[in-house]
Amino acid sequence: MNADALIERAIERAVAASEGPDAPPQLGAAIRHAVFPGGARVRPQLCLAVAHACNAGDDLTFAAGAGAAIELLHCASLVHDDLPCFDAASIRRGKASVHVAHGEPLAVLAGDALIVMAFETLIREYAVCPRKMRDVAKIVARAVGARDGIVAGQAWESEPHINLSAYHRAKTGALFVAAATAGAASVDADGTPWRALGERLGEAYQIADDIRDFTMDENTLGKPILQDITNERPNAVDSLGLQGAVEQLNALVRDAADAIPDCAGATALRALVYAQARRLTPKNIANAAA
Repeated sequence: MNADALIERAIERAVAASEGPDAPPQLGAAIRHAVFPGGARVRPQLCLAVAHACNAGDDLTFAAGAGAAIELLHCASLVHDDLPCFDAASIRRGKASVHVAHGEPLAVLAGDALIVMAFETLIREYAVCPRKMRDVAKIVARAVGARDGIVAGQAWESEPHINLSAYHRAKTGALFVAAATAGAASVDADGTPWRALGERLGEAYQIADDIRDFTMDENTLGKPILQDITNERPNAVDSLGLQGAVEQLNALVRDAADAIPDCAGATALRALVYAQARRLTPKNIANAAA
C-alpha cells in the first residue's frame, strides 16, 4: 500500500472511531468537513518519508499512525484559526470553513474533538508497542503545547509585540519538526538528527504560504488572501519583498535537503523535498526566479 493510502486509511479509522449511533451527528459532520477531503497531507507525508528513509522497506504502519495524529492536529488548528475570534476566514480548502458551514459552537467543538482524536489515534495505532507510543506521544504533545507548539503560535498573534522567529517556529514549524522526528522514532531511529530537516521545512512552508497569499487569487488558493495584511501580522513578502522572499524560500529548501542525515533513503528524500518545494511555489513566481 502506498503512502497516500496508508495515511488516508489511518485518518479514516480515527474519524470513524468517533462516530456511532449515540454520537452527536452534527458534530460528526463538522469533524468530517474539517478533515475530508484533505489538503496535500504534507506533514504525514514527511513522517512516512523519514520513516522510509531511516529504514527503507520497513513496515510503515506506525509511521502512518503518527502521521495521521499530526494531520488531525493540523486540521484542528485550521478549524480554530478560521474562527471569527481569530482570522474570521469564510473558506478553507476551496469550500466553506467549518464555522460557516456548521456554526461557530460546532466548529469549536470539532477542533477540540480533533485534538483528542489525535492522541486516541496514537493509543490505538501503537497499542502493541507501548514504548514507541510513549516516545511518539511526547514528540507530538510538545508540537501542540503552550510553550513552543501550535497553541503558542496562535497565542503570539494576541501579543502586542510578536517574536517573529518564535511565532513562525511554533505556528508552522512545530508540526513539521514533529513529523520528521516522529517518523524516525516510529522505526526506532533517533529523531534528534531529523529536527533540522523539520525546522527548515517549516520555515520554507511558512514563506511559501506568504508568497502564495500575496500572489494568488482566493479561488486558486482555496482560502482568503492577504490575511496577514488584514490582521496586521508579519509576512515574508512584506519584510523581504517578493524576490527576497523567493530567494529565502530557495535557500531554506537547499538547507532542508542538506540537513537530511546520511541514511539508506537520503537521496530519494532529497528529491521529495525539492518536488514539494516546486509544488508549493506558484508557477509564475518560480519561472520568474529561475
